Amino acid sequence: MQAEATAGEVVQQVLAALPELLAVAVVDARTGTSLAAHSNSADIAPATAAAFNAEVVRQKQKALTALNLIDEHIEDILISLSNQLHLMRLADGGRKFIYLAVSAHDTNLATAREVLRVQAGTL
Repeated sequence: MQAEATAGEVVQQVLAALPELLAVAVVDARTGTSLAAHSNSADIAPATAAAFNAEVVRQKQKALTALNLIDEHIEDILISLSNQLHLMRLADGGRKFIYLAVSAHDTNLATAREVLRVQAGTL
């Protein structure tokens, strides 16, 4: 079992693994508060993205309950835009998530998902 990492350490590890990323944040899913963030793009404010994506996560969690999918849990959520991929990987029993924005043309989706899976396991 890996040692628990701080939000800042997770952001740095994701950045090290995916230096071309547009933005990354560790987010409190309940409040939408960014616990740590980094952006390589002036167009993406990770704190703003964190707040809105927390709402996406909360709504999907409500949908699972409404659909009575009691044996299911969200692992990740992918939003594909024309030029970007936005991923949210839940951690800490759904209490936190890692938000990642990358170029759809320059990033391997499988690699990005694996980086988030590993880092979510450390939170």
